[in-house]
Amino acid sequence: MDEPTKCAEPNSPLDILLVGDREEDFFIIRDLLSRTQGAAQAQLEHAASFDEALAYVARKSYDLVLVEYDAEGKTALRLMQEMRCRDIVAPLMILAEDADETTVAKLIQAGACDFVPKSGLNEASLARPMRCAVNLHCKEGQRQDAEKMLRKLSRAVEQSADLVIITDRNGVIEYVNPAFEKLTGYTRQEAVGQNPRILKSGQQSKALYQDLWTTILSGKVFRGTLVNRKKNGELFYLEKTISPVRDAHGAITHFISTDRDITERYKLEAQLRQAQKMDAVGQLAGGVAHDFNNLLMVISSYAELMLNAIGPDHHLHHNVKEIIDAARRAADLTRQLLAFSRKQMQDLQILDLNHVIADIAKILGRVIGEDIQLTVLPGEKLGRVKADPVQVEQVVMNLATNARDAMPNGGKLTIETSNVNLDEAYVQEHSIVPPGDYVLLAVSDSGRGIQPEHLAHIFEPFFTTKEKGKGTGLGLATVYGIVKQNGGFIWVYSEPGLGTTFKIYLPQVGHAMDRAVARHFPEISVQGWETVLLVEDEEAVRRAACEFLTLCGYKVLEAKDGQHGIEVARSYSGPIHLMITDVVMPHMSGSQLAQQLTLERPSMRVMFVSGYAEKTILQHGVLESSAKFLQKPFTLKALGQKIRAVLQADPVEIASS
Repeated sequence: MDEPTKCAEPNSPLDILLVGDREEDFFIIRDLLSRTQGAAQAQLEHAASFDEALAYVARKSYDLVLVEYDAEGKTALRLMQEMRCRDIVAPLMILAEDADETTVAKLIQAGACDFVPKSGLNEASLARPMRCAVNLHCKEGQRQDAEKMLRKLSRAVEQSADLVIITDRNGVIEYVNPAFEKLTGYTRQEAVGQNPRILKSGQQSKALYQDLWTTILSGKVFRGTLVNRKKNGELFYLEKTISPVRDAHGAITHFISTDRDITERYKLEAQLRQAQKMDAVGQLAGGVAHDFNNLLMVISSYAELMLNAIGPDHHLHHNVKEIIDAARRAADLTRQLLAFSRKQMQDLQILDLNHVIADIAKILGRVIGEDIQLTVLPGEKLGRVKADPVQVEQVVMNLATNARDAMPNGGKLTIETSNVNLDEAYVQEHSIVPPGDYVLLAVSDSGRGIQPEHLAHIFEPFFTTKEKGKGTGLGLATVYGIVKQNGGFIWVYSEPGLGTTFKIYLPQVGHAMDRAVARHFPEISVQGWETVLLVEDEEAVRRAACEFLTLCGYKVLEAKDGQHGIEVARSYSGPIHLMITDVVMPHMSGSQLAQQLTLERPSMRVMFVSGYAEKTILQHGVLESSAKFLQKPFTLKALGQKIRAVLQADPVEIASS
């Protein structure tokens, strides 16, 4: 026979609520409680109706609720239901006289803890069930608290923004939360019973999965970043944490994986890494271009001198011309490198892109061929942009050439412009683009498109998917550099077999339009008679230029650097009409040399040449206008024409420039 239940004495005052419409019962029970041993500190309150009782239990926690029995225990049933709905925990005891067994069973099943006959109420009959009810409430309360906590945990997991996956020890999915369904596209019914490999993307190595299973089977927590694939095939990136779940004996029975979607963050970080990489390569390209320019100057200058020395019937005439043509093509590559590194000399103007594109379209047909349909869609009331019109032409030509190569059997090429406002929603996806008003230049083709694995590399210099010898890999790198140099942004959208669209966003400016007109020097004679001081630290370049200028009729004074230039000028008693100086030289820069000598010879004009980038020249304080500057590499003919332009220019024009 079981031992009788031992009821613990309460250690604190009991809060008891009596529910019933008989006020005399309240006084009877209060009197009994006052005479019950160990219950002298009990506090009794009275609710005369169901609504009043519900208000009492809602605002205060009771150790015991006594409910007088009415027809079929209606009040008690309703009160227990409402308390359960509101997560209110308190033992409920029925004061009954004539309840039938069916009703008693119904009330017990609903949650009542005991029945006490009203006719037999005394100190002893009330104290024992009251103590046992309260004691049962230490136990029942803990159970209900645990259930309440479990319900909270369940709601937290269900409503979590992170993915939650529970598998058995073998990796079979037993549970996924709604966040999993929303992100992956798999419903709970589709996922349960499957292995997480349904999300496998093929982007991870076998070693990673081996490390994952070794870690969690040893009882440790695995943390890592994984690339998974949605039901629709789209890739997404996760920060994954997998923890073992153990039973009471310490054995691993399940695994719980909590995954955070970091796809957008990964894309933004990738954009930043790409931009940093492009900047680093651009710095390298700009540095290489300077040395390359000097070498080209030597090659092309001596080739020009040789061509001038032999007649057109000479057997070497064709060979020399080939050398000059090769040097010219190499110079074009150098300019592309400078454009990519965003250090190309610019002639910035306020432009209407519609006018620029209209001019380009006149010659574009010959570039792309007759089997490609060209469509130009100019935007209405297009905003103005500040850019170099020659560079804009470079961009369009490069993109059109790429489009032509992507459509060997013909197709459609569309160039369109429009005003756009990039709002916060766009900026969230392209974080390096500040919001504002832009002019969009879009170039689209119907070609074969770009493979996804190539998209991240297309703007890198020397990257090409063309056959060997059919592309330098500098076309799109040049486009990228020009766009960035003009303060813009470029994005590419492409699907294999469906064509490609390049979208270029240039900031709008609020100035009146200045129709772009490229600057061209008139075809003038290169002959002269004046005295020229030539200051050049590259000996081979200096010798070639000196020989050419002498042939053109000039008296040439040579200097190997700035300090030597001062010595030569001071030792020469006659007039020096023009000084041609490199900008960046050892010991003394071209600008320092010019400042000192123009004080001593105020009538002497100065012309600067350099193979360095625009920013470097600006740092030396000499580049105020292109009117007295010549960018290396240049032909000797261009040098001669520039000299005449500077010498024949109005003195006021030279001073203002």
